[in-house]
Amino acid sequence: MVSKTAIDDFLGQESLALAGLSRSGKKFGNAVLKDLSAKGYEVLPVHPDAAEIGGVRCYPSLADLPSRVGGLVLVVPPAQTEALVKEARETGIVRVWMQQGAESDAAIRYCEDHGINVVHGECIMMFAQPKGIHKFHRWLRGAFGKLPADDA
Repeated sequence: MVSKTAIDDFLGQESLALAGLSRSGKKFGNAVLKDLSAKGYEVLPVHPDAAEIGGVRCYPSLADLPSRVGGLVLVVPPAQTEALVKEARETGIVRVWMQQGAESDAAIRYCEDHGINVVHGECIMMFAQPKGIHKFHRWLRGAFGKLPADDA
């Protein structure tokens, strides 16, 4: 299980890369971009085939980002996650958040084996100053004792 400390460390970063936007604007990655940007994070989208989505500039790879980021949010299929965590390591990114559905055992192991702090199995929108349904989901999980705990 992921610790509250790992989550807080990730969310303490001011600049994040995000992989998983769709050109249609209707996927969860697009909602994450909007939500995190509204909360004051600098979010740099990575998309290999789009220079811009919804008026926001995208970068073809992590290596093409204009500046260092504190972490990488992944909202992509597990096979893409496995490639992106390797690219993250190569570019010096040491924090990765694998949104539910993006994680794989291989990607999690890779992060753990290579000193990358990894959050998985949790929804970033439940922890980054949650509002609306995400705030309710967080409250509900807390009521049932299902939220990550502090490191022991």
